Amino acid sequence: MIKGIGLDMIDLDRVKAVLERNPRFIERILTPDEEVLFHGYKGSRQIEFLAGRFAAKEAYAKASGTGFGKDLSFTDVEILTGQNGEPRLIQPKRTDELVFVSITHTGRSAAAQVIIEANERRS
Repeated sequence: MIKGIGLDMIDLDRVKAVLERNPRFIERILTPDEEVLFHGYKGSRQIEFLAGRFAAKEAYAKASGTGFGKDLSFTDVEILTGQNGEPRLIQPKRTDELVFVSITHTGRSAAAQVIIEANERRS
């Protein structure tokens, strides 16, 4: 059973501008393991990665019904890369949920969708 669906989209130029004004934006959005992935990219690909993770984390917060605030921050949500290059939500790890993440980029924007499903075997 689906528990929540979240969708978010962000302009790449907006992310680039924020990052140029405040390089610590990376630390606010990415976990240490995500930062390692970020630094493995160069130039515009870094912006796409950061924007994609931002959008995916926003989509997760929407799907979970909490939004970001006192109970959830950007660094509480970790999205790493699976064996085939697919995004995988690692944290928050909730055994009662299955989380599906999709991230896409165009020349101007990044978007992500998250679907949270009840894990019937564990709930």
